[in-house]
Amino acid sequence: MLTRPHRFRCVVLVVCLAICSIPAIAQEDHDSHVQRGREFLGLAPPPDPVAAARGQKLFTQNCAFCHGANATGAEGPDLVRSTVVLHDESGDQVGAVVLNGRPDRGMPAFPSFTRDQIADLAAFLHARVEAAVNRWGYKLLNVVTGNASQGKTFFDQHCSSCHSPSGDLTNIAKKFEPAELQAQFLYPSRSKTPTTIDIKLPSGEHIHGTLKKIDDFRVSMWDASGEYHSWSHDSVQIQIHDPLAAHQELLALFTNADMHNVLAYLETLK
Repeated sequence: MLTRPHRFRCVVLVVCLAICSIPAIAQEDHDSHVQRGREFLGLAPPPDPVAAARGQKLFTQNCAFCHGANATGAEGPDLVRSTVVLHDESGDQVGAVVLNGRPDRGMPAFPSFTRDQIADLAAFLHARVEAAVNRWGYKLLNVVTGNASQGKTFFDQHCSSCHSPSGDLTNIAKKFEPAELQAQFLYPSRSKTPTTIDIKLPSGEHIHGTLKKIDDFRVSMWDASGEYHSWSHDSVQIQIHDPLAAHQELLALFTNADMHNVLAYLETLK
């Protein structure tokens, strides 16, 4: 099973593909689909544009020589696809890298950055990610344009081990409008199917609960009693159980034609 950081490596590519196929719909439904996509892909709220503008100036002065003017990479890596950036909240992950650097990878430390400057820098990086993945505005007049027969073939190969047209998908096309149905299978709600995690401490104790966050540095969770826990990533053994992992992995396989074909097939289940 792919861990959360590994799955996010394909976010930029997949979102551009998947969300372009949302049709012209009412604003309220559009906003709902936007929120569903952001939730499923683990994207943070849109960054503050004012903070992002301040952060861009800091980035240009201190980082662009290595990471490129748009943070898409030069001698240094592409930060738009960075799992650290994708998991960051207001600089909590970016700050550790900026302040301490990564000497083993040739990145110098910038210990003079203030907390506010780091938050602004993070806002700029989030804005760059947002610009790369935001395709919510693309509109099609008709989303049901695929080949139902080919969609059934894809479904039988990739979906039938978990879903059945005579079981959980019975009359599914009557329950959702086409755009919502497409949203359901592309990025189902994580709030209804949370990712769980098992932690083994150095003492041998096991703690099971709901995953809050995991990145290259730390892992955090809520246990069964609702108590919050956080550990250094390398201090514990981690096993993640993501009920939506199969959907996440399918995003890397879907072509635009596949998505429309699957939707056309599901539309026959009335």
